Amino acid sequence: MSVTSWIKEFSGAITVIDNEGTILAMNDKAIQTFADDGGSDLIGTNVLACHPEPARSKLLEMLKSGRQNVYTIEKKGKRKLIYQTPWSRDGIQEGYVELSLELPATLPHFIRE
Repeated sequence: MSVTSWIKEFSGAITVIDNEGTILAMNDKAIQTFADDGGSDLIGTNVLACHPEPARSKLLEMLKSGRQNVYTIEKKGKRKLIYQTPWSRDGIQEGYVELSLELPATLPHFIRE
């Protein structure tokens, strides 16, 4: 799977896997984020191998059910939004994409009606 130019340099980490968990693509930020785990060498490996329990079982269930998973984390003083959702081709689920976006210390919230 090729990474188009805007995705390659996008400021958030993007990782794409197929329905079996094989990593198909990572943009530059994802490669940088996971450099200690292998960086670009992770492409072609199975993401399930790097997830301990209970995260591994949760990911397996997501792959089967097609549900999205959205949460925030704090790691090394940085807050992030993690957005994991299925991606499809011609209406058929092909796998998952994970977006990892760094959040500022204060985040405005607007209600628009």
